[in-house]
Amino acid sequence: MKRDLKYAIILVGLFLFILSSCGSNKILLWNGKDLSGWTFSIADSTINANQIWSVKNGVIYCSGISNGYMETESDYANYTLYVQWRWVEKEGNSGVLVHTQESGKIWPNCIECQLQARNAGDLVIIGKGSMTVNGKRYTNEEGFTVIPKMKESSEKPVGEWNSYKIICNEDKITCYVNDVLQNEGIDASLTKGKICLQSEGVPIEFRNIYLEPLN
Repeated sequence: MKRDLKYAIILVGLFLFILSSCGSNKILLWNGKDLSGWTFSIADSTINANQIWSVKNGVIYCSGISNGYMETESDYANYTLYVQWRWVEKEGNSGVLVHTQESGKIWPNCIECQLQARNAGDLVIIGKGSMTVNGKRYTNEEGFTVIPKMKESSEKPVGEWNSYKIICNEDKITCYVNDVLQNEGIDASLTKGKICLQSEGVPIEFRNIYLEPLN
């Protein structure tokens, strides 16, 4: 009986060790305290970044008072990205930018995972790029090309937290909004770059921003 108990304890310990090891590759993009590790691009040069971006009550608060974005200092490729967001006062517009090039440009070359209310899950090619979705090739030279989401909106009402899971695997991008598959593109021309959160007109909050490398 004692031997069985000893083996059981060893097995439980091994199981807990494996679980902790599996979660050790998580990369926190936001530390939950301040905005270190991020840089800022703002359309209106008279506005200071801390008038737009701040940490309040344990979340990132964006006032939306000027178009722009906060951007990771590092480039990333081949990952699953997790972001939570909610509208503070009313629905509006924002986005999660992946594979971002041209740091400092207000509309940088990238692929946007849309956050605009009722359209979260759309993919938007900003600047030069291309992607295939459902057998259709979308190509953009400048401006914006919108690739609509698959299903009706899976977003929650104002004030409630939404979750984005964005899988960037080589040249493939897959978007889940509140665990609903909303878009999937392949053969993307952009496969690596910085990750950004947009400021675009109205207050929005973000939290739990992290990624898990795929390799």
